[in-house]
Amino acid sequence: MTDIFETSRSGNSVTQLYDFERQDSHGKIVLNPKERRQTITGFGGAFTEASAHLVNRMSTPQQQRIMKAYFGREGANYSLARTHMNSCDFSLSQYSYSPVEGDTLLEHFTIEHDQADLIPMIKSAQAISEDGFRLFASPWTAAPWMKDNNDWVGGKLRQEYYETWALFFSKYADAYAQQGIDLWGFTVENEPHGNGNNWESMHFSPQEMTDFVQNYLGPRLAAEGQSDLVILGYDQNREGLKEWVDVMYRDDASAAYFDGTAVHWYESTYDFFPEALQYAHEKAPDKFLIQTEACIDSQVPVWQDNDWYWRKEATDWGYDWREASKKYLHPKYAPANRYARDIIGCLNNWVDGWVDWNMVLDRQGGPNWFKNWCVAPVIVDPDQDEIYFTPLFDVMTHFSRFMRPGAEVIGAVSSDPDLMVTAAENPDGNVVVVVFNEGLQAKSFDLEFGGKVKEISISPQAIQTIMITNTNEQVI
Repeated sequence: MTDIFETSRSGNSVTQLYDFERQDSHGKIVLNPKERRQTITGFGGAFTEASAHLVNRMSTPQQQRIMKAYFGREGANYSLARTHMNSCDFSLSQYSYSPVEGDTLLEHFTIEHDQADLIPMIKSAQAISEDGFRLFASPWTAAPWMKDNNDWVGGKLRQEYYETWALFFSKYADAYAQQGIDLWGFTVENEPHGNGNNWESMHFSPQEMTDFVQNYLGPRLAAEGQSDLVILGYDQNREGLKEWVDVMYRDDASAAYFDGTAVHWYESTYDFFPEALQYAHEKAPDKFLIQTEACIDSQVPVWQDNDWYWRKEATDWGYDWREASKKYLHPKYAPANRYARDIIGCLNNWVDGWVDWNMVLDRQGGPNWFKNWCVAPVIVDPDQDEIYFTPLFDVMTHFSRFMRPGAEVIGAVSSDPDLMVTAAENPDGNVVVVVFNEGLQAKSFDLEFGGKVKEISISPQAIQTIMITNTNEQVI
């Protein structure tokens, strides 16, 4: 049996389709379940103070609507999520859980700041999610008193505080566990190259991060009985991957405490850097490779206009600020296309998890203390108690609802180079195929699986999820 769902510029919104027309442009997609690749960890987004604050401002029915949309089985059913340790740009202010200068034993460590908004949002998601989700945390910076520039922005962790900073991770995990929130793991540092010294950041070189993990963070978690917590290194753009994984995985000792590598997508609006992803996988084939942050950045959200998300009108940071030799990586683009292309490209190049940035933002693209406006899949107007589920939410749903943790990516080949395709087999044996048609004309194709063929058509500028259940039946 085959169920087919489509989101399209023409108006479909994870809409189930039943009737198909053969198009002049007709190809073939062949699935190969014998070709087994990576195991999927999950899909999801980030709990930020900005998102949590906005959800808290909505009426109770609207709060439930948002959280069910993200974590309910009939919604996106997110299975992997991120949050920030200490403040980030999508916080209402700058703050740290270690506010007392010189408190090297962190006797005054407190997550009280998170009690108002962030923790309630996470616990709401826990209550709604029937399947559960993995949560990992990322620091943007240590408190200024631990850094060589004594500032929230830029600078490096002072060597004498490496032990204290490792203890910080352990205390954070314990504090959240006491709230009933068990962490899956951490990334060591969000964007260790910095972010142009604009908002919270703390710089590490590959050698410095590897030293911190190998000699401080890993041993500290092991000593505290927390060695099951995952540690993901790097956590920035894909162009820098080779240098980082070469150092992280240079020998058994350096690799021992790294469970995987985290990457972001901001290097380009269209290139997903397949060679870099493949290199990272080959360097550590048994470790995680997770896309941990992505968003439509440097952009005020467009409200209640689905068509805008399918038009090539968005720009990003690199459109204005990138050096001339790299500006070609940042043309105007269609946001829905960018999400679909990147997720499929990642899955086809060994990435096992894909995590969006803020789950919820307001009509300005905040709140954000730095005024670094961005788009989220869900936009709200808390003053009017209104919610806008953008097409980006639908694109995420095409993967997160249907491809479940433990699924194995399988071979999928399209004879039509204009149709991107990826496929995975879920733990229950059901096969999920995602097809993306970025072009301006409808297309049709024969889906071939296990000697059986089904003719399907896809709208122009559309993404489809094809769910094949009871795969031993005579037809699909």
